[in-house]
Amino acid sequence: MPTTSANEAWLRQHSEPPLEPERPICDAHHHLWDFRRDTVHPRYLLDEYLAELASGHRIVSTVFIECGAMWRAESVGDALGLRSVRYVGETEFVNGIAAMSASGQYGEARVAAGIVGTVELTEGARVAEALDRHLSTAPDRFRGIRQAVARDDEPEAPRHRTNPPPGLLADKSFRDGFATLAPRGLHFECWCYHPQLDELTELARAFPETTIVLNHYGGPLRVGRYRQSLQEEFRRWRQSIEALARCPNVFCKTGGLLMEMNGFDFHLNQRPPNSMEVADAMRPFFTHALSQFGAERCLFESNFPVDKVSCSYGVLWNAFKRLASDLSEGEKRSLFHDNAARLYRLPVFDDRP
Repeated sequence: MPTTSANEAWLRQHSEPPLEPERPICDAHHHLWDFRRDTVHPRYLLDEYLAELASGHRIVSTVFIECGAMWRAESVGDALGLRSVRYVGETEFVNGIAAMSASGQYGEARVAAGIVGTVELTEGARVAEALDRHLSTAPDRFRGIRQAVARDDEPEAPRHRTNPPPGLLADKSFRDGFATLAPRGLHFECWCYHPQLDELTELARAFPETTIVLNHYGGPLRVGRYRQSLQEEFRRWRQSIEALARCPNVFCKTGGLLMEMNGFDFHLNQRPPNSMEVADAMRPFFTHALSQFGAERCLFESNFPVDKVSCSYGVLWNAFKRLASDLSEGEKRSLFHDNAARLYRLPVFDDRP
């Protein structure tokens, strides 16, 4: 039996039927973990994710993104002394769940059909050894790595659990490690805050052959001191997105805006939001990102269970469908499925006659 989230009773106050329930979706960004007592959903494994699909949206494939789950207690067999070898444990763990899902015994969705793990790129060119171990562990699914750089001096903006130092994307050792990705057909996912977007643009220009995927719109901060100047910070975010989008090797995930640091505060309300309220909150960010990256370089993501702090899975995908309601059918297919399938090299689902 799946476990429930800490806010399950609150979420159950509002439900709604799925819009366009037959539309195939690749959820391009979610997590799987256990023993996360500091989150809204401490246990989130296959059963918990499959329970989300009861909302009625047609999830046909998903992509797992690293979250520090099931790292090895020690670096087994590591001759080079690389810390990054420990993190292969997460890929082993998720690849097992993916194999369960691929059996077809759990429904149509292929959970974790793509896997994005992690290494410490600051270990330089030697990190190639860890990357090769990830690839040998999940050769049919491992597609890239994420090493988060999200940090800010604002106390209400939580620093990433890995405590990244300032200026990490420009660090020479980091870039030496970064250079080992493209030759292996791997891409880089970046989780940063919006004041760090210009640093990412510099990295993208320096490595035009490496595909980069921006997570969560680049983390717009709307808490603490940022709450006092929302219009100014939105303009700053817009300008940084415009510069980043001019790098053709960068994609943008259009989701992940319902965390506490995004400042919409849905989780503080007596009742959970409906999909129209969620869509209205996200619309300025979605509209601008779409105008800059185009429908061919944007892809929807749930960021569950993290974004579950603010709304249910069904409401979230309805909100995305409302955001895309005026787009062409081809653009919708790109945003909801095809871009993710192409980016993560997943089997293309197509039930069109």
